[in-house]
Amino acid sequence: MEKNKKAAQYQQRVKELAPKSKTAQMLIKAFLVGGLICCIGQAIRDFAQFTLKLPEKDVGTFTSIFLVFLGGLLTGLGVYDKIGKFAGAGSVVPITGFANSVVAPAMEHRSEGLVLGVCANLFKLAGPVLVYGVGSSIIVGLLYLWLG
Repeated sequence: MEKNKKAAQYQQRVKELAPKSKTAQMLIKAFLVGGLICCIGQAIRDFAQFTLKLPEKDVGTFTSIFLVFLGGLLTGLGVYDKIGKFAGAGSVVPITGFANSVVAPAMEHRSEGLVLGVCANLFKLAGPVLVYGVGSSIIVGLLYLWLG
């Protein structure tokens, strides 16, 4: 009986001292920031389509390039890290998160010089993703060519 009482006291103490879950709060932040990034992307797309009058096939390319540039610029200025701390996965999922994953390692090692610092670390994190994506697309393309 004493053993059960101690176990219950221990569980009560753990419940008191354990940090409270912030999952719901983080989900809301991720949703809002990710949605805001997507809304900015839509505004850029509308600008390219209606103001710059780009052909439909070029609008998506322009939007992607601009968002990657914006993500890289904000990473270089140190702003994207703050957005990431606030939003978590909401800042990683859009294409700006890819730009951040390319630029951040390079920025960390810029004190080592242009070649050994920036260039050597530019694709440290995103490199495996790119290799996997290119390799997969080649395999799918070959399968499509042979079977299709």
